[in-house]
Amino acid sequence: MQLFYRENSGMKRSDVIREIVKLDGLIISNIGHPSRELYAVQDSSRNFYMLGSMGLASSIGLGVALAQKRRVFVIDGDGALLMNLGTLATIAHHAPPNYCLVVIDNKAYGSTGNQPTYTAGRSDLAKIAKGAGNRNVQKVKTIAALRHTLKKCYDCSVIIVAETDTEISEVPIIPHSPLYIKERFQKEITKKNSEVRMQNSE
Repeated sequence: MQLFYRENSGMKRSDVIREIVKLDGLIISNIGHPSRELYAVQDSSRNFYMLGSMGLASSIGLGVALAQKRRVFVIDGDGALLMNLGTLATIAHHAPPNYCLVVIDNKAYGSTGNQPTYTAGRSDLAKIAKGAGNRNVQKVKTIAALRHTLKKCYDCSVIIVAETDTEISEVPIIPHSPLYIKERFQKEITKKNSEVRMQNSE
């Protein structure tokens, strides 16, 4: 009996990341290659590269979304989310309209050698997210479907499971220290909030 299988997808993780960086908002990215690929595509003060705490990108992003009004995009992985499934219930409970969780489901632990995750078998993260109470959950397999969903659900809490292949781009190590990443990100949020307050007072 074959426990794991792996289907080829037309999307790459880097393709998904390129679509997200086109949009206005803060970006929280999962540990390992997702953060490194985001850095390679577009380094920015709006990016929070999570260099530790695997599994907690979704939770960190939820906290950021609840703390301010700017759109928050979380780039997570299937293996990482499987380590913190309880976050799906918390997301469903709060459901901030400025929160978007994009799960790169390549059915593998890409940063450690492409060992298969349970989504390569029977586990379905989209169904798990719906079962936890999330109302807006979409599974996409093409860039066109991803673009449509990102646009359609821009003003609501949404979880997008993007099925990709296991290709890993040749990308550099992020040279920034964790302290620099945190402080730069905090300044970005403070600056944007100040600009909004000034506009509202005019």
